[in-house]
Amino acid sequence: MNLPNFTETKIAVIGLGYVGLPLAVEFSEKKKCLISGDILDRNVIGFDLNEIRIKELIKGHDRNQEISATRLNKLINLKFTGKTKELINCDVFIVTVPTPINSKNEPDLSALISASAIVGKILKIRESKYDPIIVFESTVYPGATEEVCVPVIEKESGFKFNESFYCGYSPERINPGDKKYSLTTIKKVTSGSTEEVGFWIDRFYGSIINAGTHLAKNIKIAEAAKVIENTQRDLNIALINELTIIFDKLGIDTHKVLEAAGTKWNFLPFKPGLVGGHCIGVDPYYLTYKAEQIGYVPRIILSGRELNDNMSSFVCEKLIREMKLREMVLEKSKILIMGFAFKENCPDSRNTKIIDVINCLKNNNMLVDVYDPYVNEDEVLKYYNLKLTEKLKSNNYDSVLLAVSHNEFKELGIDFIKSLLKKDGVIFDLKNLFDSELSDLRL
Repeated sequence: MNLPNFTETKIAVIGLGYVGLPLAVEFSEKKKCLISGDILDRNVIGFDLNEIRIKELIKGHDRNQEISATRLNKLINLKFTGKTKELINCDVFIVTVPTPINSKNEPDLSALISASAIVGKILKIRESKYDPIIVFESTVYPGATEEVCVPVIEKESGFKFNESFYCGYSPERINPGDKKYSLTTIKKVTSGSTEEVGFWIDRFYGSIINAGTHLAKNIKIAEAAKVIENTQRDLNIALINELTIIFDKLGIDTHKVLEAAGTKWNFLPFKPGLVGGHCIGVDPYYLTYKAEQIGYVPRIILSGRELNDNMSSFVCEKLIREMKLREMVLEKSKILIMGFAFKENCPDSRNTKIIDVINCLKNNNMLVDVYDPYVNEDEVLKYYNLKLTEKLKSNNYDSVLLAVSHNEFKELGIDFIKSLLKKDGVIFDLKNLFDSELSDLRL
């Protein structure tokens, strides 16, 4: 076994989204190793098949708004490319491609398999004296790295696993739009395909992660840790959402109940809402898929998923019920939805559940405008066939639904938002953005 030089290793990051780009940036910066104190001088190739993304990053523009242009333009050890031949001198390959679900809520590993094939082909022509290490960060079910990715790499390279190449798994914990908890301030779980490789990978990440690392015993444990993190959150939110439905029928303010219950020291502070995005709304399905493969039906996890997926219908019906109580005409009524991203202060609209609310309202012959200054309007049009509203007009809407708690919406203020309404219009503060007495509805 001849593992790469620790401080000067050449790294390829495959996939430059919310996970890959911050990794590529951190590993390419010249700085002191947090473990040894030596100067880290690592060359990094940031690889992505999206040509537009590569061109933007070369110009210093990150459309995800995670890395500033100033920081990107200072990096002399980082090169962006979409050409696989640029990877032949790399010793460490970090795979950070998306792992979504399909229309049947089953894992879609196509991008992961494709990335594994790229790595395998590179290993076959690679020029280095070191044994290569491939680390996967994409969310998978327990066992996927060794059952799915490794065979693809072996086939494409002609090499044998744990003899000519080694693997590891270090689950991503990136929280898009979160400026407090970023890559280096979140503890990193690591693992390797052998004990020695696991130790190397742990030190490799530990060299840049201020929060430290946790070395799991094996790859399967690290994979399982990832999927249960978001499964736990999903189930906790599902419980609060179910309580919200019950309290709504009882005429009780859910947030006031949570405020009172929260005075107990061990009460968990979860809030009701729509559960979308590419983590909490997706990861549990990876675990349930594997569970069903081995003959076990995970009833609690699937029930939580079903409840959270149906919350958009509850939101839509709650608004319609209020409008009917006010004897408002539903057909052709104008509704403004403020926010389309799956979470606040983030341009990411992947798997947003707000689209389900929109479709529900449209199915009731209501006219819906959507305003979100954070998301990319071209991507929203491409993936959702939805054209965003650019300007807000006063005295124009029968109802306004505050769907995402963007800072910009808070700064606009409740008086401005009320000015968008026609006389006796309804404000539905889905995210509890303002005090309860300032809106007509909230979860």
